[in-house]
Amino acid sequence: MAINPNRRISLLLFASDVASVMVIFNMVMFLRGVASEPIVWALFAPALVLITSLHLIDGYGVRADMMSVDYASLHLIATFFTCLTTLLLTFVFIPAGFGLQSSRAVILLSFGILGPLTLAYRRVLYSKTVVSRGERNIVFVGERDDYDLFAAECARMGTRMPLLHADTREGFGAFEAVLDSIARSAILVEAIVVKESGRELPPEIPLKLVQLYFDGIPTYTLEIFHQVYWRKIPLYRINPIWLFQEGFQIAREPVFERIKRISDIFLSVAGLLLSAPIVAVAAIAIKLDDGGPVFFAQTRVGRHRVPFKLLKLRTMREATAQGDPYTRQGDARITRAGRLLRTARLDEFPQLWNVLCGEMSLIGPRAEWDRLVCEYEREIPSYHFRHLVKPGITGWAQVNYRYGTGVLDTLRKLEYDLYYIRNFSFMLDASIVLKTFHVMILQKGR
Repeated sequence: MAINPNRRISLLLFASDVASVMVIFNMVMFLRGVASEPIVWALFAPALVLITSLHLIDGYGVRADMMSVDYASLHLIATFFTCLTTLLLTFVFIPAGFGLQSSRAVILLSFGILGPLTLAYRRVLYSKTVVSRGERNIVFVGERDDYDLFAAECARMGTRMPLLHADTREGFGAFEAVLDSIARSAILVEAIVVKESGRELPPEIPLKLVQLYFDGIPTYTLEIFHQVYWRKIPLYRINPIWLFQEGFQIAREPVFERIKRISDIFLSVAGLLLSAPIVAVAAIAIKLDDGGPVFFAQTRVGRHRVPFKLLKLRTMREATAQGDPYTRQGDARITRAGRLLRTARLDEFPQLWNVLCGEMSLIGPRAEWDRLVCEYEREIPSYHFRHLVKPGITGWAQVNYRYGTGVLDTLRKLEYDLYYIRNFSFMLDASIVLKTFHVMILQKGR
């Protein structure tokens, strides 16, 4: 059986990463004179951590734009965290006698080389495959109105592959001509996308789609395409009983929620202790700037619509903080100290107290102002679903979409929030942590 080209690329990257760890670590150890013969088994630990970290940022997927600055930042951040994790495992948790315990410098130097190296050959491979993938079409099966909406979303999401419309209104003959072109490889196909409702399709079309699927042509419903390619859930699929139709891991596995709560307590306590000196310096800066209060408290809506007081370091002038609910670019209400605090995200640290008190989690949908929630729930019928989980300091919507300033942006972010709620997992949380550091380093959002 032939291996899917996408799977072949993933396997090649996986093998290259393992080989790179083996070669680079042994080379550095030899040059520093800390090993007289090659080591192998001890290197499986850093290799496994590296593979896990890169998997979290889609480093083995063919859909990540590996030529972009965003991916390069994520890749180097993931490698940095792999280095820290390897040092922690090697010198804290693994008993004495482990092969890498001879030198911390070996680990630091090795990952200093591995970061740029693993990124470099990903870019080379991407540049060679993106041309052929760029010629592949995404074939949309459905009516013209649905296709126009899909094409607009592809343009907004930056999808580079050309689109081909198989219009079901033109009858089975026109559709079969498209399928014949696909079968003869006259049209290269990345994926076939079909709207969920089969009532609009002539009965012969689903049979042809099944045949193509078994011939190895990737075929998705429109909803699954949103989830696989864009990691979000389209709002057109949401209805008042959607939760009961789909089911959720969070609703069925309370053990997972308890483990997450324990993690929140441990990390929030550690964060409060470590950030205390920073908050103290920030408090002095706020006082010296305009003499107003250090902290800003605002009523936000939490899990199950329960309101709570969210704490932040004050970054706006006290008299104007309750005006426009959105922070605009170059907002005149932001103080001099506040601008610096927002840029470095230091104003978020007091929210760790909300996490410790159980009102928030470290990761979840953004905690919104109660005034805005009332507006959003009037305008967006499915908005209440995001209150199934605790709000978070960071989250899937925050790392995938810019700061929102209206109902339309809230709609877009809700698609990511619902994806997070449905796919609630430690792996997704770990991916969000890495992407949060990426957002902070590149100073995205406000």
